[in-house]
Amino acid sequence: MRTLFVSVLVALLALGACTTPQSSQPKADYSQLVNPFIGTDFTGNTYPGAQAPFGMVQLSPDNGLAGWDRISGYFYPDSTIAGFSHTHLSGTGAGDLYDIIFMPVTLPYKETKEGNLGIYSKFSHNDEEASAGYYRVKLQDYNINVELTATPRCGVQRYTFPKAESMVVLNLKKAMNWDFTMDSKIEVIDSCNIRGYRFSEGWARGQKVYFATRFSRPFKKMEIDNGDIKLRGEQVGTSNIARFYFDTEEGDQVVVTTALSGVSMEGAQKNLEAEAPHNDFDQYLAQAKAEWNKQLATIEVVGGDADDRVNFYTALYHSMIAPTIYSDVDGKYYGPDKQVHQANGWTNYSTFSLWDTFRAAHPLFTYTEPERVNDMVKSFIAFYEQNGRLPVWNFWGSETDMMIGYHSVPVIVDAYLKGIGDFDAEKALEACVATANIDEYRGIGSYKKNGYIPYNVKDEYNSENWSLSRTLEYAFDDFCIAEMAQKMGKTELANEFYKRSQNYRNVYNPATNFMQPIDDKGVFQPNFNPDEYTAHICESNAWHYFWSVQHDIKGLIALSGGQDKFAAKLDSMFTYIPAGNEELPIFSTGMIGQYAHGNEPSHHVIYLYNKVRQPWKAQKYAAQVMHELYFNAPAGLCGNEDCGQMSAWYVFSAMGFYPVNPVSGEYEIGTPLFPEMRLNLKNGKTFTVLAPNVSRENIYIQSVKVNGQPYDKSYLTHQQIMDGATVEFVMGNQPGEIWY
Repeated sequence: MRTLFVSVLVALLALGACTTPQSSQPKADYSQLVNPFIGTDFTGNTYPGAQAPFGMVQLSPDNGLAGWDRISGYFYPDSTIAGFSHTHLSGTGAGDLYDIIFMPVTLPYKETKEGNLGIYSKFSHNDEEASAGYYRVKLQDYNINVELTATPRCGVQRYTFPKAESMVVLNLKKAMNWDFTMDSKIEVIDSCNIRGYRFSEGWARGQKVYFATRFSRPFKKMEIDNGDIKLRGEQVGTSNIARFYFDTEEGDQVVVTTALSGVSMEGAQKNLEAEAPHNDFDQYLAQAKAEWNKQLATIEVVGGDADDRVNFYTALYHSMIAPTIYSDVDGKYYGPDKQVHQANGWTNYSTFSLWDTFRAAHPLFTYTEPERVNDMVKSFIAFYEQNGRLPVWNFWGSETDMMIGYHSVPVIVDAYLKGIGDFDAEKALEACVATANIDEYRGIGSYKKNGYIPYNVKDEYNSENWSLSRTLEYAFDDFCIAEMAQKMGKTELANEFYKRSQNYRNVYNPATNFMQPIDDKGVFQPNFNPDEYTAHICESNAWHYFWSVQHDIKGLIALSGGQDKFAAKLDSMFTYIPAGNEELPIFSTGMIGQYAHGNEPSHHVIYLYNKVRQPWKAQKYAAQVMHELYFNAPAGLCGNEDCGQMSAWYVFSAMGFYPVNPVSGEYEIGTPLFPEMRLNLKNGKTFTVLAPNVSRENIYIQSVKVNGQPYDKSYLTHQQIMDGATVEFVMGNQPGEIWY
């Protein structure tokens, strides 16, 4: 351990970097309807801290302990805080980030080596609060009040100290969960400003986070402890922990403002100067709340239960946490090829949990965030040009290859079919086709050769598990490519991929009426049990994945014996509970029979009742999920938030419809949650849903009108939404007549 000691003259207090202007106040109150603690208990894996919409910075408290429950840094049942770090993942089930951790203390401070906790404090939920763009907590052991807010690329902390010798710790060494420090650096610019970086390995491979930090008043001295980081006995980098000392009187405040960059310390400094040039915490808080209010006002709810309104606006808020901005104010960003690139006239985005979010979150963005959708597609195209294929699950310039499919394809195709943006459609289709034809990647070669991925082959084409699930998801992506090619007039290419999209039929076993793993000889897996969770099915069992043919529900109905048999199988999905007390996997939560709302493959299944002329069952189960599996409490999410997908399901369903096939432009009708909802579109029009007599009892649709005319279809269309239609539901407490 090497220790560096730096003394700083108190006379530097007059430096211009420590000035503070006046603040302004937000004009609306949607931010107060957001409860960021929803999902911080049970399996939601959310964090309660401060963030701007889609911001690069996610400034939030860390309990300081490792493990599944704390994978987003914070677990509501815990009672310790060990710092406030600037990067977090929202409910992904993956433990990474926690970069640039600050912790204010008074001397002497509490520290332990047990459980990797380090320096810490106790806290109480009775002295903690959060809303959109704001978090506050009292550190009990030091009597320090901590407040957090954020700009898109900066985190702003305000510490209110007691009379004491006080200290702020910057920890660039600590590793937690999957994240390990590989190198770090801290440079002192002057008594108020420092900068540096932290490089790490984890789920994000070769992650580089640069930072620039400004204190609102000079520290009187600084110490840095650094040590060698060794890998296989050789030094690969340096760990750094810095301590900044202040003499504080009762009520003294220090504002700590930190900008991040994936490019350089100079890039972080530019971000700091552009977004947070002064030290007025209240002004940045007002800006954050104003921006959240603008975002949340996209959908206006009128009436209904107060807790339901909190659930709704928290869900809308959670849908706007990720993807995240990943370029500096000058457009520079760090690419997957480990080079710095320039985004000219657009913003690069990262943190794409695509296996989850292609289902509802990205379709929601096409209405709430069309400009960002355009930039997200441009981000995909750039990623393809720099990496040779579209992203699967990327963040901070890294491809994690987590989960399956290549579901940037439906996001691109949905945007193209809806006429969003000015991205290069030819290049986008090229990227989709190239990604779909990489034989050496994740079994695609076997998929193309056999029309499915055999479960028993382990070669250069199929070195992973989840063979059944990958077959089904590749077939859906193929359909999306075909739809884009067809609209672009590329008939031969479209026909090729339409044919590939029918590969789901190759894994259907009529003897069991399930999708079933199949070997390279065309023989279905023996001793098959659809209840079992096996290596051949991704985070699910055969019940869940039977329905993963979103692009051809009519074909699936015919394949399984027609509407009556399909309806009976749907009934079994929601009523069949295996005998005994078998322990379910951690991702099978929110169970209704075999339906698992806590994981994404089930999310569209409720709405399939529309396709067998039993819409009242879709209404029943959609209402049950909204009322029972989402609630205003820390444990109010029944599964991982997964970067907005769990919440986007709720947002769509509360409006009364859902995108079963995300690229179809059709939205199956369920049941609305509120008497009136207005979706304010970027084209200046307003799409309105009216259900004046809806209640927890009146969940069944009796009749529907669109623009005052009787409506007899089971779905609404993209064009109706964009035209600003008014949909009127007459609700009752008994199933209504079949209305389509």
